[in-house]
Amino acid sequence: MLGSLETEVLLALRELGEAPARDVRAALERRGIRLAYTTVATILVRLYAKELVQRRREACQGGERYLYRSVEVEQKYLRNLLRGVVTMFGPAGVVHLNEEIEKLNPGEEKALRRRLGIG
Repeated sequence: MLGSLETEVLLALRELGEAPARDVRAALERRGIRLAYTTVATILVRLYAKELVQRRREACQGGERYLYRSVEVEQKYLRNLLRGVVTMFGPAGVVHLNEEIEKLNPGEEKALRRRLGIG
């Protein structure tokens, strides 16, 4: 699962495309989210460890820095979430999830299936 700050950092990074931590911090600040540079850098490292962002080194004035970019993770994230439901709640969780999916209108169900890569 992602925390609220991790989600905000991912959203900002998606808007930027590829950016160093400093630019991600500035994008967050424009959205009214004020965080220390070190906090943003730490969140980006954690997202990298979770394989939710990619990074590459770039030479810059005074040394090197990482440029981060988000990866398309929605399908992977949703599948992991479904596996978590099965692991935590077993068959009863699957039944309940199925019941909730049946409550969706046909357009919502089709969109969900497309996002999961199953329809």
